[in-house]
Amino acid sequence: QVQLVESGGGKVQAGTSLRFSCLFRGWTFQSYSLGWFRQAPGKAREGIACISSKDGSTTYGDSVKGRFTISRENGQNTVYLQMNNLSSDDTGVYFCAADGQNLCRDDGVLPNPDYFGQGTQVTVSP
Repeated sequence: QVQLVESGGGKVQAGTSLRFSCLFRGWTFQSYSLGWFRQAPGKAREGIACISSKDGSTTYGDSVKGRFTISRENGQNTVYLQMNNLSSDDTGVYFCAADGQNLCRDDGVLPNPDYFGQGTQVTVSP
């Protein structure tokens, strides 16, 4: 069984930066592709960033490309999301996810997650 635990949310002002961490509790972290999803108020959850198990390649959604960076530290069983130049459109609940079967899609989406974290809230004020 895998458990994902996010940390790093909070309230920030537009233009600032924030970094999320997600600890993977379980075995064979290296074999999982990992992703970050976001659910804005009143909207469906969307995938925004993904890092593949195979070669560590990354993909991003258009709304975050150039501002957000996903990375993984296999020795620490942790995946990160560095978010720069935040805007109020980035407000929402952020979830990390793990997929043991698939690689990332080109649009930043982890295709079929086996596990999600509990989510962490980010509120960006203008």
